Amino acid sequence: MSNKFLGTWKLVSSEHFDDYMKALGKKLSPRKLGNLAKPTVIISKKGKYMTIRTESAFKNTEISFKLGQEFDETTADNRKTKSIVTLERGSLRQVQKWDGKETTIKRKLLNGKMIVEYMMKGVVCTRIYEKV
Repeated sequence: MSNKFLGTWKLVSSEHFDDYMKALGKKLSPRKLGNLAKPTVIISKKGKYMTIRTESAFKNTEISFKLGQEFDETTADNRKTKSIVTLERGSLRQVQKWDGKETTIKRKLLNGKMIVEYMMKGVVCTRIYEKV
């Protein structure tokens, strides 16, 4: 099922991303840069490991993981998190934990698009990607 996520995805719309970054505790300047970024996401798989590479004009990040296995992640905004990605009902669910805080990133496929929901403190940001 996770193979359906494989490929290159380009951001086409974003709602409430600034609110999500505020919930993360980000100040105005990094939020402005974050809102300007139009990332491309490349999802690949090698053996039991999945890799999600995010590329933008400002910063590139990459995570490699086994589904269901916790790993250390340094996020695009430099948070050092303990993260885990699971496959639940056809969606990739990523939970990041750091400093007593937690955020969830849910990736699902709908009508050929990848819908990514970022959730923290009741704030939900939705970003939609189309396959390149």
